[in-house]
Amino acid sequence: MIDYQQSLNPAQLEAVTFTHGPVLVIAGAGSGKTRTIVFRLAYLVEKGVVPENMLLLTFTRKAANEMLSRAAALVGRELGSVSGGTFHGFCFLLLRKFAGVLGYNNGFQVMDSGDSEDIIRGIRSELRLGKGDRSFPRNRTILSLISKSRNKEVSLEKLIEKDAFHLREYTEDIDRVKNAYFMEKQRLSLLDYDDLLFFTERLLSENREVLEFVRSVYRYIMVDEYQDTNLVQARLAGLIASREGNIMVVGDDAQSIYGFRGADVGNILDFPGLFPGAHIVRLEENYRSTQPILDLTNNILAHMDAKFEKKLYSSRTEGIMPELIRPASDMSQAKMVMSRIIELNTEYPLHEIAVLFRAGYHSYPLEVELNKASVPYQKFGGIKFSEAAHIKDVLSLTRLAGGSPDFLSWKRALGLLPGVGPKTAEKLFKAYELGDHQQLINFAGKHKEFAELRDLMTSLSEFGGNPSLVVSSVISFYGPYLEKQHAEDLPRRLGGLEQLEQIAAGYDELDIFLADMVLEPPDALGYSAREDALVLSTIHSAKGLEWPAVMIIDLVEDRLPSRHALLDPSEMDEERRLLYVACTRARDYLGLFVPCCVHHRASGFHQPVSQSPFISELSSNLFKELRETTLGRLKPRKESPSGGHVPHQRSSVAASAYCRHKLFGRGKIIMAMPPNKYKVNFPGFGLKIINGDYLEIEE
Repeated sequence: MIDYQQSLNPAQLEAVTFTHGPVLVIAGAGSGKTRTIVFRLAYLVEKGVVPENMLLLTFTRKAANEMLSRAAALVGRELGSVSGGTFHGFCFLLLRKFAGVLGYNNGFQVMDSGDSEDIIRGIRSELRLGKGDRSFPRNRTILSLISKSRNKEVSLEKLIEKDAFHLREYTEDIDRVKNAYFMEKQRLSLLDYDDLLFFTERLLSENREVLEFVRSVYRYIMVDEYQDTNLVQARLAGLIASREGNIMVVGDDAQSIYGFRGADVGNILDFPGLFPGAHIVRLEENYRSTQPILDLTNNILAHMDAKFEKKLYSSRTEGIMPELIRPASDMSQAKMVMSRIIELNTEYPLHEIAVLFRAGYHSYPLEVELNKASVPYQKFGGIKFSEAAHIKDVLSLTRLAGGSPDFLSWKRALGLLPGVGPKTAEKLFKAYELGDHQQLINFAGKHKEFAELRDLMTSLSEFGGNPSLVVSSVISFYGPYLEKQHAEDLPRRLGGLEQLEQIAAGYDELDIFLADMVLEPPDALGYSAREDALVLSTIHSAKGLEWPAVMIIDLVEDRLPSRHALLDPSEMDEERRLLYVACTRARDYLGLFVPCCVHHRASGFHQPVSQSPFISELSSNLFKELRETTLGRLKPRKESPSGGHVPHQRSSVAASAYCRHKLFGRGKIIMAMPPNKYKVNFPGFGLKIINGDYLEIEE
């Protein structure tokens, strides 16, 4: 038997042992969230709950596998019969089981974003949209707008008005593409990433028998990272659990940073209202950072409006005070970050030092400096493994192993062959669908490469859907095409195909392997953890990770927060949470860099910038402040006679208050700019920076 009281702190123990009815666990950063879920799984097993009756939903299958593996080690038995994985993976398996109920009697194929773009490209061509118009949105942009409108559950018109104002004139055309896209998916029995969620909701909502079956199987539900769920995911969890069901959701409203892709922080904030009588547990003891770092992160949270109150604390009460460093520009910032890296490297290996930023391009000046100094680094982000051209080619060929290949895979596979264009590919596909073997034989007689592809398809069908054998055969066939098309970086791409073979070897069913490559692709090649390289990462990519030393750069207005967020208080809240997430990645050292001016490519000049309003909110006693001198050195900020830092002057008027101006009328204060200026959004006039003497503040 496991000694739970010895293994867990009081709050964790409460979360683990509360197993009847809905429970919300507010898990602060570094508070042992994963440990809590692992012990709850073990506790349920020890209390006699059958593993088949448990459902664990996470945002990566890797996370679910890790939790199940650790729980299995605790109880001393395999827990493979627990259903664990992502929302999309769970929905795929459920839809696969009940496909006929939704009218997919012959099954369906799951598309990735590249496949969806191909469909949109064909629709645009057929509708003759955007030809010769360079301002017309790209296929990827159209797909993104369609997906965002579905995940945020707002109309395309409203989404474009808010997030893509410059595309207003194309709203009607984009809507036509959307409608045609939905019809084409249905015609070809294809589902995209979003369909998996919405079709599962439809399946459960419209079929009471299926819903009751699912509820009878999954009697204990756990949802990780609940703050990152979108509206339909929250409804799915509620459907399966019912309002009185045994559901535990774990998350941190302060780490909800994916609103741009549909995540809704309201799901976690409103959980007690949606599940009456829900029990709330707060995990506030932090096992990662020193208390000086936590004092600063708690101060960031103090300025949030809608939130669950919490205050992180640590037994590591001593530590280095966070540094606030003010370089003269983003260029000298790069040199100062380099200097700090060299200093920190005397105590930590490079891979334990991370530099974080809001957007990928923010690190460019630093990358130049790193390359000059021959400092190795890895940058998190970039193209997904399964979206690289050579990987997509092999996966398309692999899909031909099934008895009924989808058109997109057929078209991509035939597109490799010389002399075969889209029209010929479609003609041959129709012949294949109709069983017109003579037309295929005739074409093969004239086209040697097509004959070889047809022979490959025949040989693949003999492997009985064994993923390892199929992928190995496809890669052998694909070799000559890879050498012709990607000779410039052949070794790297060959390494990717070797990795794909290794992945395929871990599967028993071909369709599950192919679905997972869409639903849960591996990390991009070149971005797996390295022992000898500094880490550069966007803050979004850094979520869930930690390092002993963390530096955050470009903490200025228009970068963090982004310019877009300045117009929307709810988006400003998410940007503030983004800074919180970044700071809580640090274990021992935290450096905040606030350049005084940044380089603008358009003008070629450096222009002064205001510090991030989130930096202005921080209490000055929570960090040590350093400024760059005219000689390029750092010195402490001027101190008062008492020896303390000179406090930042602040306005007493809070952001989001309303005010009036004689010319512009009523507006909302977006940001205070001490000592006496305000950034105000006036409807009809936009953003204005106004001296406080000319504003009448509403009480």
